[in-house]
Amino acid sequence: MNTDSQEIEKKYFSISEVANMFQVKPSLIRFWESEFDMLHPAKNKKGERRFTQRDIEDLRLIYHLVKEKGFTLEGAKEHLRLEAQSTREKLALIHTLSELKELLVYLRDTIKD
Repeated sequence: MNTDSQEIEKKYFSISEVANMFQVKPSLIRFWESEFDMLHPAKNKKGERRFTQRDIEDLRLIYHLVKEKGFTLEGAKEHLRLEAQSTREKLALIHTLSELKELLVYLRDTIKD
């Protein structure tokens, strides 16, 4: 099996890795876990949280609503209760467009040189 050309995807992330992804403190991740029913990271034998890709997607959604859109915690909970799937789709589209923009900027800069 040739792993050079295959991307190996990590299955679990520590709370510090997740906090770094969002540039927040681990305590905020723990707080959101206690506030939002959708967050259920697995814990290992030591009690350390292990976040899956799905957990990170849920955190990205919460981060978007609370930090980027300015929702209160209660407002974010209500929004997720009513429109979670729609918001997930919009956030995925925003992410795809951001990646496309990065690619286009890279190509533009490469052509200039």
